[in-house]
Order: sequence, then C-alpha cells, then structure tokens
Amino acid sequence: MESYNNCDSRSGNGDSRGALVVLEGLDRCGKSTQSGRLLTYLKGLGHSTELWRFPDRTTSVGQMISSYLSSQSQLDDHTVHLLFSANRWEKRSLMERKLKSGTTLIVDRYSYSGVAFSSAKGLDIDWCKAPEIGLLAPDMVVYLNIPPEKAAERGGYGDERYEKLEFQRKVSHSYQVLHDASWKMIDACQPIEDIEKQLQEMVSDCVRICQKGKPLSFLWSC
Repeated sequence: MESYNNCDSRSGNGDSRGALVVLEGLDRCGKSTQSGRLLTYLKGLGHSTELWRFPDRTTSVGQMISSYLSSQSQLDDHTVHLLFSANRWEKRSLMERKLKSGTTLIVDRYSYSGVAFSSAKGLDIDWCKAPEIGLLAPDMVVYLNIPPEKAAERGGYGDERYEKLEFQRKVSHSYQVLHDASWKMIDACQPIEDIEKQLQEMVSDCVRICQKGKPLSFLWSC
C-alpha cells in the first residue's frame, strides 16, 4: 500500500523489516485502547512489536508540549506546531533502526495529527507539512472514524486543551483534506471487539508485506 504523499527510499535493500502502523483520529476515538490491544495481539503471534505515542512526553521537547497541553503554559501556534514536529524528529533515527531490526511499531498519532490540529487553528496546511518532510512514512494509516459529537460523549472528554467540540469539528475537516485512498477507515462507533478484529486483519497483512522486504519511504518528499 502506497500513498501518493510518500516516496520510496533509495537505500531500501529488500531486507525483511518491521511495519510502521499509525493510528489516527479525533480525541477519544479509541486509539489508545486499540493500540494497546493490537500490541498484545502482535506480540502473541511472536512479532517483535512496540507501541509508541506522539507526542512522546518523556523527551525534553515532549515535556514542553505536555505543559502546553495541560494548559500550564501558553505558546504561539506556529511554535507549538514546530515543537510537535521536533518531537517526532527526536525519535526518527531510533524509529528507522527499530524497523530495520525487524520490530513493528504501532504509533498512536503521527505527522497527520500534527498537520490536522495545526491547520484546524488556521495555519496554512502546506506550511504545516513542511517540517515533516523526510520523516518515515507509515506502511499503513488506520483512521478511527467517529463524529465529533459522539467523541464528546465519551469519558474524560475536555481534560486537555484541544478537547473542545467546535475545535474537534475543524480537526475532522482537516483530516478529510489530508486522507487519501491508501488510508484504512474503521467506524469507531462499533463495539470495541469489532474494531479490534478489523484492525488485526488489516495490520497482519501489512506486517507480512514488510517482512517480505518492502522498502522504507518518506513523508511528502515528492
């Protein structure tokens, strides 16, 4: 599966590797729950698998982001976007090493979240994409689709800065602009077990393809 946003790496040598699987969606769509279940499933099949989340709040940049998201600090929107991007670049080299070593990475939010949330604030979408160019492109993007109004009904909604219904509607529109035919869409209003089963089938196929030597590719490089 290839997105027109991605370019193949010329250094790809056909070696078996892990898959880069990204889960995207609005706040409270169920990404964290499904990411954890998918991790358990793949490990149960004997695959070396790790679960990553962005922002990674354990890094120095991530700590600044965490303070902002919990409304403990105020930052310009452009600055915030660049911090989120820098947080992904902090992990880029390790991400490539992990994938090449055969580890599959399940990533809860990635560059698409960064662009969707920042463009929902009114920033130019091409400007938002620019700092992400050169990051590794996912082998699969799964979008957990839920109406913003339904997400707002879920427990814990409103705990963080971006969990406001009107803003989430704008984020939903930004995702619609970003997504292309390569994305896999799952109805996130279904029972958890139904979503889990669909996700398992999709990702199992993706892992097999990457084990056969699919080259790594990069985001928005063409």
